Amino acid sequence: MEPARSQSGASERLRLRVRGAVQGVGFRPFVHGLARALDLGGFVRNDAEGVLLEIEGARAQEFVAALRRSPPPLARIDTVEAQSVAPKAESEFCIETSVAGEARTRIPADAAVCEECLDELFDPRSRFHLYPFVNCTHCGPRYTLTRRLPFDRSQTTMAPFAMCEACAADFRNLSSRRFHAQTIACPQCGPRLDASIEDIAACLRQGGIVALKGVGGFHLLCDARNEAAVQELRRRKQRDAKPFGVMVLNAASAGRIGVLDESSRALLSSPARPIVVVEKADALAASVAPGLSRIGVMLAYTPAHHLIFHALAGEPEGRDWRDAPLDRVLVATSANMSGEPLIIDDDEAREKLRRVADLIVGFDREIVARADDSVMTMIAGAPAFLRRARGFVPEPIPLADDGPDVLALGAHLKTTVTVTRGREAFVSTHIGSLSDAATLRHHAETVARMLDILDVRPECVACDLHPDLHTTRIAEASGLPIFRAQHHAAHIAAILAEHGVEDAALGAALDGFGYGDDGGAWGGELMGIDGCNWRRVGHLAPAPLPGGDSAARSPWRMGVAMLAGLGRGAEAEARFPQQPLAGAVAHLALSPGVSQTTSLGRLFDAAAALLGLRLEQDYEGQAAMELEALCHAPRALPEGFLLREGVLDFSPLFLYLVEEKPSQVEGAELFHGTLIEGLAAWISEAARRFERRRVALGGGCLMNAVLTQGVTLQLQKAGIEPLVARRVPSNDGGLSLGQALLARRARLAGWEN
Repeated sequence: MEPARSQSGASERLRLRVRGAVQGVGFRPFVHGLARALDLGGFVRNDAEGVLLEIEGARAQEFVAALRRSPPPLARIDTVEAQSVAPKAESEFCIETSVAGEARTRIPADAAVCEECLDELFDPRSRFHLYPFVNCTHCGPRYTLTRRLPFDRSQTTMAPFAMCEACAADFRNLSSRRFHAQTIACPQCGPRLDASIEDIAACLRQGGIVALKGVGGFHLLCDARNEAAVQELRRRKQRDAKPFGVMVLNAASAGRIGVLDESSRALLSSPARPIVVVEKADALAASVAPGLSRIGVMLAYTPAHHLIFHALAGEPEGRDWRDAPLDRVLVATSANMSGEPLIIDDDEAREKLRRVADLIVGFDREIVARADDSVMTMIAGAPAFLRRARGFVPEPIPLADDGPDVLALGAHLKTTVTVTRGREAFVSTHIGSLSDAATLRHHAETVARMLDILDVRPECVACDLHPDLHTTRIAEASGLPIFRAQHHAAHIAAILAEHGVEDAALGAALDGFGYGDDGGAWGGELMGIDGCNWRRVGHLAPAPLPGGDSAARSPWRMGVAMLAGLGRGAEAEARFPQQPLAGAVAHLALSPGVSQTTSLGRLFDAAAALLGLRLEQDYEGQAAMELEALCHAPRALPEGFLLREGVLDFSPLFLYLVEEKPSQVEGAELFHGTLIEGLAAWISEAARRFERRRVALGGGCLMNAVLTQGVTLQLQKAGIEPLVARRVPSNDGGLSLGQALLARRARLAGWEN
């Protein structure tokens, strides 16, 4: 067959280098089909940099346009580099063997099962009928089962499963959706659950608890409408009050238990299938999310999940049931004991979960990377992460400029790790709080895996300024030059990184605690960032912090401290009669050596305590979340704050709460409204002073949707552009990204150590 020729009679040959998430997503089969459709010769192959291909024929330019316009569903093309090369009179197009090397490409994120695979899952005529691991090039696990790049079966945990004749035929079939699908499997040759779907459904119907292995680890499942089952799960898991996420079959079912707008519905149904936090609509068991007005909902995302709901629905026939609302709702929470990492190993699950779950269901395919469910919500009119993990990791954050490769280790709570490579920052999946040996091992494993799979040898390591954190000690033991980033500077830098801001900037960091430049407990800071340097230019008025860290666990202590700071310490015992140490703490709060804090998070604790809402916390942020749940219409207290020389003081607000003793709802609304007005005035004044038209807003308090919505709206009215977190969480889950940006800037500026 003669090669296709252009109208001029000459055959054009192009070499294309495609970078991005282009391995494991059906990209080579897509290229092959497109080339054949346009009568082009050449080849395509995976290599360490992404995909390399050559095409030859008269319609080469059409090919390039189509490649950019309509890649496979899971592909993410960053760049396409094209160059003309000498024609070879080649008329056939083939897929060549992958070439290994120093990795400059990336693994795609895990994706929910696609509609085509679901059609096969419930089709009695399909060889994939009721097979809980059906997948194709458009869906299924990727990151959590890949050991190395390039993405080939031999580099994944599917390597031990030899394809049967039918799967091998699909793998070679140019017209099949599974052409070169590296994770292809069927009941004859693929992984198997070690319990039946019928057994799982029966256990759930009877009020039991199931530990089910999934994409990134084990879930604990129970009936979310069965109060006794949910309470028993809390007792066994030792999780007193922290809200559980729930799983439903489809968006129609989600709309029955939560208030969904178009954006929330789109998030729920996206291939990443995150948990989406929305307002409650229908009553579930009271213990699912006690004291809160919102609930975290996700849709079934694996074939096994769909099979379980199918069984719970009575095994209906046809297709209509898949889109119809189903009353069944399952608690679906990470299968780990409090504070420990997500369990991914079957033997570990059988050992650690035997007293938690009535039925433990694993399978014989290994998970190589833990991945909790991602958690998102709508904040200030757009999606925002509360936790970034499955479905999004390891998608990189694009950076404004190229720079040195660095490793950033995070802080202590909600820890993540960031590795930069060229113009990309790879933020790890959620690791957790580094409070035990198991989580520290998880942190070390994550660092090693990221450096290995990205083929990065970092020039330096970044950590928090706090001298006593585990991450600081890890940095000191690394042997690399160490860049120590102040906590709140890193929060602001994370926002600047994701928005591509390279100029000097102003930011506000609002959270619970961060080690300050002066060794103090900071948490409500205005900071100027210029390159790798930061400067504190404003803060909240200091408040006593009696008991240090214990004040964060016991909001009543902050309530007493606020009383003492207002000159009302003598009222502490009467105000908190159930706390025998209230009087002593009031005295301590006024002693010369007591710690002081500028934390906004501690103001939430103080308000919750003074309103009688929350005196002790069962989990981080509980008081603030319950306070937000009561706020339906925030309104500002007239003259509820003072602003002097960059210091914002909410003493008038707290004096009102003490003297007038409003109801919890009124107090919550006044508290939020006054915070919004005061913070906006504080930030606006600094923006005028430093001639900034945009301000970065970071820190865990920005996860409060009422607060963030109000502050951003006020700033916009003042002509200031607020920059908020969208690609990573605003809390400490995004901190490592900010550390990495500051460390890169320092290296570019000539910093050594």
